[in-house]
Amino acid sequence: MAAKRKEVVLQININNQELWEEMLCLKGLIVVDAFQAWCGPCKTVVDLFRKIRNEVGSDLLHFAVAEVDSIDALEEYRGKCEPVFLFYTGGELVAVVRGANAPLLQKTILEQLAAAKKVLESGGERAVVVGH
Repeated sequence: MAAKRKEVVLQININNQELWEEMLCLKGLIVVDAFQAWCGPCKTVVDLFRKIRNEVGSDLLHFAVAEVDSIDALEEYRGKCEPVFLFYTGGELVAVVRGANAPLLQKTILEQLAAAKKVLESGGERAVVVGH
């Protein structure tokens, strides 16, 4: 009998403030699909995220879905109907992509992952997003 392969969870589901704060402590780049309960997370990007994860194979790349209605830090994204992807590293917001633009998402993920690796390897500061 063949051994069952363990399904690797692609996206962390963040639905409260405590999980949000734990997620921000992860090392590397965290790509967050910020959604509202009435709209749900963007399903069209899951295959893109899986493809990127398979290509880069990095344990420094994390994907999460976060319900903005249950996380205080995401209050400004409530009431919006377009997909919003937030990029965090070192607990700081470093990029924002609005809309499910696959080429832009892929480019941003690869650029931000490279920058996160560089900071982790050699130190230095990351530019953070202000007034997003």
